[in-house]
Amino acid sequence: MAFELPFFSSKTPPLIGLDVGSSSIKLVELADAGDGVVRLERYAVEPIPRGAVVDGNIDKIDVVADAVRRAWRRSGTRIKNVAMALPTSAVITKRIALPGNLREEEMEMQVESEANQYIPFALDEVSLDFQVLGPIPNSPEDVEVLIAASRKEKVEDRLAVVQAAGLNPIVVDVESFASRAALERLIGQLPNQGEGLVIAVFYIGANTTGVSVMLDGEAIYEREQPFGGQQLTGDISRAYGIPADEAEQKKRSGDLPANYEDEVLRPFVDSATTEITRALQFFFTSTPYTRVDQIMLAGGSSVLAGLPEALMERAQVPTSVISPFKGMELSPNIRERQLRLDAPALLTPCGLAMRRFDK
Repeated sequence: MAFELPFFSSKTPPLIGLDVGSSSIKLVELADAGDGVVRLERYAVEPIPRGAVVDGNIDKIDVVADAVRRAWRRSGTRIKNVAMALPTSAVITKRIALPGNLREEEMEMQVESEANQYIPFALDEVSLDFQVLGPIPNSPEDVEVLIAASRKEKVEDRLAVVQAAGLNPIVVDVESFASRAALERLIGQLPNQGEGLVIAVFYIGANTTGVSVMLDGEAIYEREQPFGGQQLTGDISRAYGIPADEAEQKKRSGDLPANYEDEVLRPFVDSATTEITRALQFFFTSTPYTRVDQIMLAGGSSVLAGLPEALMERAQVPTSVISPFKGMELSPNIRERQLRLDAPALLTPCGLAMRRFDK
């Protein structure tokens, strides 16, 4: 196989989940508290300079590695093994059916042969891996296999960042898969484990908003649109004549003039509500589904004052901001008030950190 560091590792030592975003590094360490309870041990969020990561591409490896090192030190963890993820846009995934009686070497050959049909690059230019998902219900002799492939340089840039920070890359996942692992845990806490509910999850990041619609553990629709919290940062910068970095800092701290809420924040919340309801309409018109039972908001901008309420009123669907740590124990290291603000942005690193519990 072309890929030495597996996307889908079956045996993982204690590790931390590390998310390299366009505006920050996010790190999460989970621990087993016993009796099936998971404990949030530590986490850290470390901003990175504008332009270091652009559209999921790491343009300044040294700058990002420094931020990873700072996040690791700030968290207080001693674990150096890391699970990280590639942006969903950087990975080609495909589900295929293969005979269930193939030996591993035969399956690898079949996967490479199939991958040739779907990947628009030469195989020696890509990192390739696969995972057997299980038997196919209406074809019991076959198994469903998930193939994941990415350009080698995308993987190598992330490895270089982690290694330059003095850490050990163990697992490379895909951001959407990692987030989904954290989501499935939350949906499992709903009445009847959320069975039959159509749940739309909106992750409002710095530059993009991703929507994933879930039904019975499956993502039935996924889409990304160019709208995110950086637009609010730009609005603040223009309204008060301050540099973008200062605007970002003041946005996080809340240190803004009295007219901020009415004149800057509320128009942005209106725009976000419009973007999300438009995305829902697109879901309805491009799929057979005609309803959404619940909206979950995640990402750094989901905690903005008034957004869940405005969206619930506009969409007429129960709406909540989610924390991937709901139902977990919190270690004494965790400041709960700060966690309430940070948690919605930690879906991906939480899902990555959960890899230490993989059987």
